[in-house]
Amino acid sequence: MAKENYQWWIRRLQKMAEYFDAYRIDHVLGFFRIWDIPLHSVHGLLGQFSPSLPMTVDEIESYGMRFNADNMTHPYITDETLNKIFGYRTELVKAIYLRPKGDGRYELKDEYATQRQIEAAFANKTDEDSITLRDGLYDLVSCVLFIPDRKNPEMYHPRISAQKDYVYDSLLLHEKEAFNCLYNEYFYHRHNKFWYDEAMRKLPVLTQSTRMLVCAEDLGMVPESVGWVMNDLRILSLEIQTMPKSPYLQFGHLWENPYRSVATISTHDMPPLRQWWDEDKERAQKFYNHALHKDGTAPHPAPGWLCEEIVSAHLFCPSALTLLSLQDWLSMDEELRLPDPNGERINIPAKPRHYWRYRMHLTIEQLMEATRFNELVREMIKNSNRG
Repeated sequence: MAKENYQWWIRRLQKMAEYFDAYRIDHVLGFFRIWDIPLHSVHGLLGQFSPSLPMTVDEIESYGMRFNADNMTHPYITDETLNKIFGYRTELVKAIYLRPKGDGRYELKDEYATQRQIEAAFANKTDEDSITLRDGLYDLVSCVLFIPDRKNPEMYHPRISAQKDYVYDSLLLHEKEAFNCLYNEYFYHRHNKFWYDEAMRKLPVLTQSTRMLVCAEDLGMVPESVGWVMNDLRILSLEIQTMPKSPYLQFGHLWENPYRSVATISTHDMPPLRQWWDEDKERAQKFYNHALHKDGTAPHPAPGWLCEEIVSAHLFCPSALTLLSLQDWLSMDEELRLPDPNGERINIPAKPRHYWRYRMHLTIEQLMEATRFNELVREMIKNSNRG
């Protein structure tokens, strides 16, 4: 596409501009880098960014930790690790799937060395015990601190979320501190200029090809360079109160939303308001007390008046646009909304067969006849100056 100056994208956007005034870039991080997962992996933990800047051994050791490729790039399997993962099945796992490696460590047998091989070995086993055993073996495969770069195997990437794994627990205190410094530098600072340049080779061509307003879904592990590019190109960010961008906040402060942003309660990949409210009652309680500033116990299921208050707060926030799903609008009316909030979920990314599931349960005629609801929406939009 770059060789043709992204003409396919440009033509597509120009055609869309005949019908629309704005569009959203889903997962804008993909224009900066993608997460490259090897074919032999089932899970994504053994992936690496592409493009990226892998680290040399000298760089790794400059943080204060001695690099040992055997211990740090191969699964760290000890009796302690096995007992934590498999419990009473540890001896069974040793006998079938492992062989001693020396120094109190084990390694997976050749026929179970990758997650895909393990997946194949359990292909016809669907009972709960087999699934638990299979998933434990998956965990063993990804129990590493560093991953060799696929283009230059003498350079390395720290494994994402390694701090949650057993191999990290095996480190000495000063090694953990060194790894944490290295990890934070790699994932949050090292690539900023590199990925900025990568995005600026592509995004300006697209954003400047039409007069449409450009919005972007900038959620996830977002490096600083994403904000730089979006600011330079005047792309609207996505602000979700329950997914704050500050690591120091449990819930976002709506009144601090930037003007150049889109405020919403939920996206197609998230549970809508009512489902979110009931799926984690402890978190909903904290939201009730700290975000809504209410005393007492949070009501369940979510009553219409509470949903109305949350919707209203989003309408009154500083964001240039507030765009809410139909489900979240209807949540305000207990007679009009779907009886079962679980039926409002659109998509669950972790479940391949649960996609675009939601269907509107009302006809257009029924919605037009819902006088009380329509008047409420009209009044809320008028009062918030969003009309």
